[in-house]
Amino acid sequence: MLALVLVATQRGAESPLAMNDRGAESPAPHSGVARAFQARDQNTTLTAVEGLKVGHHTLAERPTGCTVILVDGDATGGVAQMGGAPGTRETDLLHPLNMVDKVNAIVLSGGSAFGLDAASGAVRWLDEHNIGWPTASGRVPIVPAAILFDLGVGGNSRVRPTADCGYKAAAAASITPVEEGSIGAGAGATVGKLGGQAEHDGYPAGSRKPMKAGVGSSSIALSNGLVVAALVAVNAVGDIVDPATGKIVAGVLNPDGTFADARKILRTGQTIRRPRPAENTTIGVVATNARLTKDQANRMALMANDGCARAIVPSHTLGDGDTIFALATGRWSGDVDVTTIGALAAEAMADAIVRAATRATSVAGITAARDLKK
Repeated sequence: MLALVLVATQRGAESPLAMNDRGAESPAPHSGVARAFQARDQNTTLTAVEGLKVGHHTLAERPTGCTVILVDGDATGGVAQMGGAPGTRETDLLHPLNMVDKVNAIVLSGGSAFGLDAASGAVRWLDEHNIGWPTASGRVPIVPAAILFDLGVGGNSRVRPTADCGYKAAAAASITPVEEGSIGAGAGATVGKLGGQAEHDGYPAGSRKPMKAGVGSSSIALSNGLVVAALVAVNAVGDIVDPATGKIVAGVLNPDGTFADARKILRTGQTIRRPRPAENTTIGVVATNARLTKDQANRMALMANDGCARAIVPSHTLGDGDTIFALATGRWSGDVDVTTIGALAAEAMADAIVRAATRATSVAGITAARDLKK
């Protein structure tokens, strides 16, 4: 871990009214501006970055949904795509060689390629609010997006996020601490699939099983006012390993409920079925209140992938579509050191990935970390 003084790390509650990790009840919210400032002060999730809002929408018919990150105004955007099977929209636009350098929203969605339709709903919401890149014919919303594969979880695979899902998530977006777990884009997310195990009830007798993951978020604030944060939906082939301890948090399970440990599976040379392309993925966003150029935002996204490698074993496989976006809101006027910001982004990403596993709840008979015997 970095030898930096961290004023705040992600240890918050799932909602403004939840119990915090020390067992004390969080203060009741106030109204108006006072409530907004209180939310920022107590927030250790992505929305601790001034200028960002987050909203989820989860479908009732099957565990799937989408998550929308809205920018108040606009932000410089970047992206780093490290997996072998991505499903994305508007990522070429974020390349430093291309003209548009501002982003109005990011959409993360379940539903595989079908889920990219959720971005159209976020575009519609932004259009209704006259938000977007200015052109002679009106404002055009800039909304990059990425998806994960959850079609095999919890029932009818034809139930997937649509444009309506993206619209509702955008409409629900707020600056309050991000709700984590089996929600939004992480509603159907699973991990521990080394060998390509099925993701539904009715596993063959004696087969290994995956575990539930979801959405996690974390932020780091320095005493000089710099804030760097991450939000991630984890649907990886690999196991989730806490970098602080080296212990598995969630991953492939043996028939007796113990961890098979992807690291041991790989080192023993066992014959495993290769992960199927497009059926796994970790998608997320790192953000800062610093003012970055487009080049620097892309570097931040690239460095944030180090956090994926620290907390997911293995990561960036041929069967993963790992995609990390970066946003810089420019609300902080301090001196920018992109090396520090990128390194902190990796720290926040690793913390968020662990939380995506620890905050998840079981769905469709898939075990979550909180269900395991301690």
